[in-house]
Amino acid sequence: MSLYGMMRTGVSGMNAQANRLSTVADNIANSSTNGYKRANTEFSTLLVPSTQGSYNSGGVTTTVRNAISTQGVLQYTTSVTDLAVNGNGFFVVQNSGGQPYLTRAGSFVLDGDGRLINAAGFQLMGYSYANGVPTPAANGYAGLEPIAITQPELVATPSRNGIFSGNLPLGASIVDNTPPPAGAGEATAGDNTSGSQYSAKTSLVAYGNRGEQVLLDVYFTKTADDTWEVAVFNRADAAPDTSFPYTSGPLATEMLTFNPTTGKLEGTSPTGIAIPVPGGDSLALDLSKLTQLDAGFQVDNAKVDGTPPNSIEGIEISSDGIIYARYEDGSLEPLYRIPLANVQSPDQLKVLSGNIFAESADSGGVSVGFAGSKGLGEITSGALENSNVDIAEELTSMIESQRSYTANSKVFQTGSDLMELLVNLKR
Repeated sequence: MSLYGMMRTGVSGMNAQANRLSTVADNIANSSTNGYKRANTEFSTLLVPSTQGSYNSGGVTTTVRNAISTQGVLQYTTSVTDLAVNGNGFFVVQNSGGQPYLTRAGSFVLDGDGRLINAAGFQLMGYSYANGVPTPAANGYAGLEPIAITQPELVATPSRNGIFSGNLPLGASIVDNTPPPAGAGEATAGDNTSGSQYSAKTSLVAYGNRGEQVLLDVYFTKTADDTWEVAVFNRADAAPDTSFPYTSGPLATEMLTFNPTTGKLEGTSPTGIAIPVPGGDSLALDLSKLTQLDAGFQVDNAKVDGTPPNSIEGIEISSDGIIYARYEDGSLEPLYRIPLANVQSPDQLKVLSGNIFAESADSGGVSVGFAGSKGLGEITSGALENSNVDIAEELTSMIESQRSYTANSKVFQTGSDLMELLVNLKR
């Protein structure tokens, strides 16, 4: 039994080294595969019960593990849709049958339908902004859909929000609109007459529902100490070569009150003005940062959203996974947000063809979140994660396995020779 056990042990050792050589071969073959995770063969002893005075040799068994949690080096590219996870986490992809998987291989390109497909043909999944700012389902894939970037027609966005900040001059003359005999009865911009007076003027560009440009004239008139009138007109209604009178009254007016000590708006003062844009939506213009200081009229910041008719020129992907459509006018609009998924034990994930991973009983369940949260890494656009294979280490393992295989074969050969000698003893 001892000679037979010795031969069996030699075969066990050869099988173990053959398994190790197989993983080495896989690692070397995939050393240039983006997102590939090195396979490693772990050995453990296999004992056979022995009796007193007789030893039964056992053997060795192997377990293949993949270094999934070990990150490869990031290699930067010129493609925006090449993605890499810098840190923990996996991209969520699906096959043509809709089955979700995890991957670190982020060499995505747009197919004919605008979907982001990686080199193995899996579709990148994300949350759409179509119904507002997305939130992830923490313990599953609900709400995810294949990312598809298409632009079948021109898109125009009406103006809805804006901000205007600056300074109104403290020393501006008061336009006294109090009727005589108590006052001078001067007409302010809001009165819209040929003799209307004002203290400062600026203009803002807004957009209607069809993308038409609307020029808004904004007048600031000091009507009393620390009190200012804001009046907004449509430039298209202005009299030829002059400002007043406009053919229709102001689109909106508001009275602002400033604190005489700080020069900022009083707490009881309005902090904005709602402007009905002709042919568009209501524009909420934020005026909360206006000041009244002893300086000239000054515009610090003037922004109004909305875009004219234009098409998608390209896309941009931020480090938190938001995919923006970049339009011809330079504006950005969020389309999707790419989530990252993770499990408790990434190295226990089931490895499948196509550089993808699936949950297993030992890996734990999938949790989904956004990049930079819950211990997840960041998404790097224009980069790919290289294989984490070290060729020098694999060649060393190959030499070690080759020698061990040869030594185990010598054990088997010796056992075979002794068995033949034993059989021939009766002759």
